[in-house]
This record gives sequence, C-alpha cells and structure tokens, in this order.
Amino acid sequence: MAMDVKTQYLLRLADTCLIHSQRLSEWCGHAPVLEEDLALSNIALDLLGQARALLTYAGQLEGAGRDEDQLAFLREERDYRNIILVELPNAAASSSDDGGGGGGRDFALTTLRNAAVAIWLELLYERLQTSGDAELAGIAAKSLKEVRYHRQHSSDWVVRLGDGTDASRARMRAALAVLWPYFNELFAAQGVEGFGPAWSELEADWRARWATLMAESTLALPRDSAMQPGGIDGVHSEHMGHLLATMQHLQRAYPGGVW
Repeated sequence: MAMDVKTQYLLRLADTCLIHSQRLSEWCGHAPVLEEDLALSNIALDLLGQARALLTYAGQLEGAGRDEDQLAFLREERDYRNIILVELPNAAASSSDDGGGGGGRDFALTTLRNAAVAIWLELLYERLQTSGDAELAGIAAKSLKEVRYHRQHSSDWVVRLGDGTDASRARMRAALAVLWPYFNELFAAQGVEGFGPAWSELEADWRARWATLMAESTLALPRDSAMQPGGIDGVHSEHMGHLLATMQHLQRAYPGGVW
C-alpha cells in the first residue's frame, strides 16, 4: 500500500519526536543532578505525547487500521522516518568516559541535541499552526507551548556549559563536532501544499537562532558539512536497530497485550 504524502509528512515529524523521546528516557535515573533528571524525563514525556497525537492522525489518514501503538512498536526499521540526529546514542561511540551522566551518557551531547531539535520544532510548529488541516493545526498549537519550554531549558544549559569551565567548554565543543554533520537533515523533507511547509523553509531562521545561541555560549560553529543522512527516507544508522530492539521488546514479546 503506497503511503500518501500527508501520512509520510506526519510520520517524519512523529517518528522524530518518538525516537528523540526514547533517547531522552535513557537519562531517567542517570542525570547529573536530580532536577535535571526530572526535567529530561518530563521533556521525553512531552515529546511522546506529541508523537502519539501525530501517529494517531497518521494512522487515520493511512486507513490501514493501525493505531499509534502499532505504528510505534510494530514497524520495521526501514519504515521509520525520523531524522538520524535523534537516534544517535547519548554519547559518541569513541567517548572514553561518561560525560557526567554515567553509563556512557554525555550530558553535553544531549544538551546540544535538545537545543537543536527544540529550536527546529518550535519553528515548525509555529508554521503548522496555520496549516489548512485543522487536526494538524490543533496538534501544533498544543505542542508549541511545550517545545518553547524545551528550547528555553536546553538553551540555558548550552550557555551555562559552553561559557563555563574549561572542561565543560571542551565537552561542548567535542559534542558539537559529533552532531553538526547531522543537522542538515533538519531541512531535508519536502512540504505538502496546504498541509505543512517544506523543512527547508525553516533553515534560515534556525541557523540565525543557532548562531545567536553559539555566540552566547562562546562556542564556534564548525565548518558546514555536505553530509545528507537519509533517516527521513528510512535509511538509518547502525544505532537504530539496537534502539528499536529495546523500545519494541515488550510489545513484540506480548502482541496485543493490555494492562
């Protein structure tokens, strides 16, 4: 069954929120301070709620009888349309220490990724509020309130760490070097007339806001990369399969299980 362009548009956004939420949930019980443990968990829950709303609507448009749970837990890797940025581990594979979080987690990398995605989601939801599709416009309006907090919270941490100690600045620079090539995919998806904008329309505003944040945090922008990951087309990194094995385990072990 061919997927229509509206369903595909929704899945690219929904899957990005879903997988980003899954990565953030890995910090539960492991954040460097208790307050941040709660904050990251709450941000993950917000993103999961956004994913649920978008996946529910995608299932309705698809017309194949799949609900949000089936779309979240019973698709194969190539059927996910999230950007690769959000599926990357919470620390670079080459990291020799825990980055302040334990268990191979790098708080600097997580903080930078949170800020990049939150700025992007804020810009996208601002535009989707005026979508000609009333259901999508409503989801965007509700989600916008949440991601504005996500952007403020993560940006405060980027400035605090980037303009902090020599050690925190070094960690942020290293994390930025790892993530920067994957930012291109934030602007790669096509739009659907009357439904949602092309992601390329967000690029100028995103780069302006990111440059301001980098200046405030005394971090230099790396050179632009020509890398164009293909997560939005179902071509993922080696990390995606491991993430899905964890995320989908319970549903696949007990198909159709209910509480």
